[in-house]
Amino acid sequence: MTKLLEIQALAKKFAGRAGREGGAFVIRDLSFSVDDGEFLTIVGPSGAGKTTLLNMIAQIDTASGGAVRFQSETATLDDPKALNPGLSCRIGYVTQEDNLLPWRTTLQNVLFPLNVQGKLNAETQARAEMLIRTVGLAGFENHYPHELSGGMRKRASLIRTLVYDPPVILMDEPFGALDAQTRTHLQDDLIKLWNLGRKTIVFVTHDIAEAIALGDRTLVLTRAPAKIAGEHLIDIPRPRDIRGIMSNPRFGELYQRIREQVQ
Repeated sequence: MTKLLEIQALAKKFAGRAGREGGAFVIRDLSFSVDDGEFLTIVGPSGAGKTTLLNMIAQIDTASGGAVRFQSETATLDDPKALNPGLSCRIGYVTQEDNLLPWRTTLQNVLFPLNVQGKLNAETQARAEMLIRTVGLAGFENHYPHELSGGMRKRASLIRTLVYDPPVILMDEPFGALDAQTRTHLQDDLIKLWNLGRKTIVFVTHDIAEAIALGDRTLVLTRAPAKIAGEHLIDIPRPRDIRGIMSNPRFGELYQRIREQVQ
């Protein structure tokens, strides 16, 4: 497999509080790679720097050391003025909040990145409409965010990133605030969307079951300063039954091994 994304000895140190010297590393000497088309999930204890890691990969935050390489291109991370958020739209980022624009309808929100990038045409609009249908939002194209449920807003946020077709998509606990039933529906939707184009996804979650259900491979982070505590190939065949995956014998084995490392 082709390595699309490489994280090399990455480090992040936050400055000490006013009047205090030093500061603390939240990430130090962190290295891993992600293959083209891979669905990588990352779990770790609270405060392990999972969001900070994604922010550095997305180039919206600087690093204190190390490098991020995308398609063999090394990103500049030590100078805030040299950051290129999203690497010229090659890295998409789905955050914990849906961040939909309240004055735009569902369709207008989904089309927004295409408008900004000057890529809106008949072909890309047709793709947007296909994605809307795929996640069950057909009929809600002209609804505003306040008229949608939390799950619908999250679906709109997800396809707003997919619509401009970035090679890599970062996802920071996107389903964490939702109820169990809605989360399962959205996990199904995500796998369905991923199968449409097999994008490279780096998905951060605190939920071990979610990491196993979705991923090709799971990385476990240590407590801060975060390093890799373990790597697990999720060898449960696809397509997977998200709702019934816990009954798979392999699921229980993986869950136990990952939980021991997280703790």
